[in-house]
Amino acid sequence: MATPQENLLDWLRDAHAMEQQAESMLKAQSKRLEHYPELKARIDEHIQETLGQQELIDECLSRLGGGSSTIKDMTGRLMAFGQAVGGTLMSDEVIKGAMAGYVFENVEIAAYTVLIAAARAAGDRETLAACERILPQEIAMAEWLLAHLPELTEAFLVRSEDPELEAKK
Repeated sequence: MATPQENLLDWLRDAHAMEQQAESMLKAQSKRLEHYPELKARIDEHIQETLGQQELIDECLSRLGGGSSTIKDMTGRLMAFGQAVGGTLMSDEVIKGAMAGYVFENVEIAAYTVLIAAARAAGDRETLAACERILPQEIAMAEWLLAHLPELTEAFLVRSEDPELEAKK
């Protein structure tokens, strides 16, 4: 059996690894984007948010006397690396990347929703406040991606149809 505080600490470690994975995925995607400036700009903005989220989670972990999980962090980074390498092989990399980003943002939304409930149950106001600060950023990114998928798809299709243009990235 585990106390709410122990579960909260474990889930914060998961969140730390998740944000490490997000950073790696976003940076790899941003670096490869050449022909979709609006998407690149929003990803670059979210990279900065992600770095701030990592700081908030690190502060929570430090305050609670726990550190991040090296194994979880490494696993997250390896998964992000695999996704980045796999994306380079697809002719529709930009679309698959945007779709994967939307899915990942929704995983983050679920994780921070759980962390908020756990922090509340554990009576940890600082972690509650940190997660309540992060959650709207994740929701905003997911909403932005969903709202822009149609126009991104249209831009990709136009570029893909023209032999003079590269559509992939």
